[in-house]
Amino acid sequence: MENENKSFGNLFNRIDLQTEDHLDSILDTMDKNHALVYLIEAVRHAYDKNCFTIGETEVLSKSIRVLLK
Repeated sequence: MENENKSFGNLFNRIDLQTEDHLDSILDTMDKNHALVYLIEAVRHAYDKNCFTIGETEVLSKSIRVLLK
């Protein structure tokens, strides 16, 4: 019962994976729109971990806003 609620893992601290097959499915069915979502989530995750300078953060923030328009 306890294993039913346990996730396989997590992508970028935002996207829960239920099984290894779920990850395979994400990789096998990825299109341009999904790729953009994953890239944005990866950048947000890196930002949350303080991986960027202030200038880099501004460039990334603007880039994300432009892509999401």
